[in-house]
Amino acid sequence: MARKSSSRLPKRKGEYTFRGKTVEELQKLSMDEFAELLPSKERRTIRRGFTDGRKDVIQQIRDGKDNVRTHYRDLIIFPEMVGKNLEVYNGKTFVAFEVQPEMLGHRFGEFSPTRAKCSHGSAGVGATRSSKFVPLK
Repeated sequence: MARKSSSRLPKRKGEYTFRGKTVEELQKLSMDEFAELLPSKERRTIRRGFTDGRKDVIQQIRDGKDNVRTHYRDLIIFPEMVGKNLEVYNGKTFVAFEVQPEMLGHRFGEFSPTRAKCSHGSAGVGATRSSKFVPLK
């Protein structure tokens, strides 16, 4: 079976690709063409359309506005957003992050955690039954 020759250049070492396409190739695609590369849930979200508020956020990003703030945690990251600075609300504050190519197809909320990391310390004196035998200094 003969292999088809590809007109694409070979991938450079360290260059990110999404489903076999570079970021530059993805940025040339329309939103519907990019949606075909996404998993079914994200593809369905794009096909159903966006509300006016979500369209406003996407338009602000397209206009090149820096540090776009939003409460919409369910917006999908598109190729045109790569390199932009965004701030997404986590319920208490706005968490800032820069969109990297590896974030394509994910949602804003995945990069703005709503729960703080909890680290427990050691038990204090009197916290357990055995600690009454520990001599105090």
